[in-house]
Amino acid sequence: MAVSMQVDVVSAEGLIFSGKAEQVFAQAADGEVGILPHHTQFLSSLKPGAVRVISGDEEGIFYVNSGIIEIQPSVVTILADTAVRAADLDAAKAAEAKREAEEAMANAKSETDIVRAQIELAEAVGQIQALTKLRDRLQKTGMA
Repeated sequence: MAVSMQVDVVSAEGLIFSGKAEQVFAQAADGEVGILPHHTQFLSSLKPGAVRVISGDEEGIFYVNSGIIEIQPSVVTILADTAVRAADLDAAKAAEAKREAEEAMANAKSETDIVRAQIELAEAVGQIQALTKLRDRLQKTGMA
């Protein structure tokens, strides 16, 4: 039996995922982190992007817009403002949100407008990233 850790993904709306996993990947403040059981303690903010939870042959892919990740040797907790299963995202809406954010950046009149557009762009790109990871996984398993 593989060594595993408890993983909880919680959003403002409630618990999104709770279970055992052998690996977790998330977009931490300084880049992607890969977590295995018995990882050293770690606390970081999260950037918009995909969170992958791998248990055996199963892989759960979620989109997280921001929040924190707390890593203990046998528990990973992700507290997100928004967390959605990648399968529940709408690719067309994410692409449209990206286009609108890019347009808003090009037409920004103030620093506040630029920052707001950058946040919206990061969230749209994060959703597209989660969808891409899901599509890649489905192609590998022949389910696409």
